Parts: sequence; C-alpha cells; structure tokens
Amino acid sequence: MSEIFVSAEKLSNFIKSVLLKAGVRHDVAGYVTEGLIQTSVRGVDSHGVRLLPHYLKGVKGGRINPNPNYRFKKTSASTGMLDADHTFGHAAGMEAAKRAIELADEAGTGHIAVYNSSHFGAAAYYALEIANNDMIGISLSNTDALIKTYAGKRPFLGNNPICFAVPCNSEEPFCLDMATSVVTFNKIRQWREEGLQAPSGVGADNEGAETTDPNDITMLLPIGGYKGYGLSMAVEILCSLLTGMPYGPHIPKMFEAPMNEKRLLGHFISAIRIDCFQSKDVFKKRFSQLMNELRTEPALNKDIPVQVAGDPEKKHTRERLKKGIPLRQKEYDAFKRIADEYAVKFEG
Repeated sequence: MSEIFVSAEKLSNFIKSVLLKAGVRHDVAGYVTEGLIQTSVRGVDSHGVRLLPHYLKGVKGGRINPNPNYRFKKTSASTGMLDADHTFGHAAGMEAAKRAIELADEAGTGHIAVYNSSHFGAAAYYALEIANNDMIGISLSNTDALIKTYAGKRPFLGNNPICFAVPCNSEEPFCLDMATSVVTFNKIRQWREEGLQAPSGVGADNEGAETTDPNDITMLLPIGGYKGYGLSMAVEILCSLLTGMPYGPHIPKMFEAPMNEKRLLGHFISAIRIDCFQSKDVFKKRFSQLMNELRTEPALNKDIPVQVAGDPEKKHTRERLKKGIPLRQKEYDAFKRIADEYAVKFEG
C-alpha cells in the first residue's frame, strides 16, 4: 500500500492548529499533539496521528472535555489523586507524570492515580517524560473488555497497557511499552482497513475460537496465556480499584460506545528517584553496559540482531525524523477533510 510521508513538524503544526480550532485549550492541545507525534515518530502507528479523527469526534460529541478543571489531592508525601475532568488522556497522563516527578523529588517516589479520564494513547509518552527527568517511570491504564478470559469464551478484562522507562547513558531511555494482549485492537482495525489477514494466535471470534480473519476477531488473546491474563488483573487493581473507576466490561468501549458517553478510564503513573538507591551516574552507566552486552549476545539468525525493548522504536525515530511520518492514502484523505472542515492548512 502506497504511503505519503509528512514531516513531524508539519503534522505537529497541523494537529495543534486543528485542536485549537476545535476549542481545545492550549495546554491540552499541546500535550495531545506531542503525544500523537511522539508515538507516530516512534513507529507505534496504531496509537499515533491516525487517531486524530476519532478524538475530534469525541470533542464534538461531548465525550472529551476540551477545557478541563483538574482537581488534585495530595494524599501522602508520595501519593496523590488527579481528577482529569474527562479531558484527553494525553493531557491527564502528562499532568500526572509531572506531579509524580514533583512528589518523587521530595519523597523519593511519586504515585498518581488518575480518574475520570479517557484514552491516553501510548503509555510510553508518560513514562519517557519521567525517564527524561532521570527517574524510573511507570505508566499504566485500564481499557474496556478486550482480551479473552483464560479458559473462558468472552472478554472481561482489558488488554491493559504497561510501560516501564529507565534512563541510561548516551542514548534515549530504555522503554518497555506493551499491552497484555499479543496485539492491540487498533492493530486489528488496521488489518481490516488494509484487507490483510491477522497472524495466528492473536485473536478470537464471538465463540472464543481463534481466527486469523480480522473481520471476525472480536476479542484479543493474552500474551503467555494465563500470565498475560494475570497481568491484566494486576493493572486493573491499580487503574480501576485504586482510582474508583469502572472495571472490565463496565468501561464504555472506545469505538462502539456513543460519543457523548464518558470513558471513565483510570491511569496509574509512578516516578522512582534512582539516587535514593544508587548513584544516578553509576546506575546509568551500568545500565548502558547491561544493554550493550545484551545487544552483542550471539544471534540465532545473523539477519536478526539481539535487541532490547525500545530498540525498534529508536530506529523508527531516527528514520522518521529524516523521512517523515508515513500516512496511508485513507489517513491522508481524512486529514485533508479535517483541514477543510476546520479551515487549517495541511501540507503534505
């Protein structure tokens, strides 16, 4: 399928201009734009700029509050609760990340439970912000019921994302960003749009039977069987029960629920100060050594190098900052329609 490459800078200017025209407050628009662009530059297209039309529908329909009144309550020296007032999850998550950093600066760790939020895109956006402040960053979110219950026939828990980002020397932070399913449902939607078959072992149909037809996939399979299922439960505890938000099947679905229905999502963001345990400089040096030793391990296939989490995204970043972010024709056309609707110039 042909692709049209657009520079990250041009796309950033376009997205922010559209959001502002849609009535999104300046700081919120900035976070959403930054989160979408960073995600696409890193090659995580399922959660990047392609979701802009969906988010605009959320603003129009009333699901997403473009001008939130955040309410933050510090509950201990190292913990707090953030009411996101139903705004973009990108803005809520970044507000939480910054507050987690502030708490960690004073108490050694900072943990923020976010409630009344919406889809926050890629979890890496928040954990990397923390890692870029020389702390260990952790970001989690619940999602609507998406993964097949282990030994069951229906989905109950979400494929709740988990991200762990750690600073190191001489390169961008280590970043493990994963869902508890083999692939995300946004990936299934991409395969549907592109007319491609799904790989085996990623999804199941209405009866819980595995299928490779993306049009028949209604639920996702967990990574590692019962282990991925268990990880989803762990994230649900932090993001649904600690935040007071709905869990699993009680969470309104991202695409199927009416656009005037709030998502009621919860996130959990943590920052850990390294120098409370080890010298920060020594830690970063040793961590870089660990990663480089891993990368030089003998490969099973000489054409497939041994990598650590985040290496493919770092490669995508280098390439896409030079070449641009690839848009499929359907996405490019959608952006052109948005440009006309909001009277914003779109340069392809």
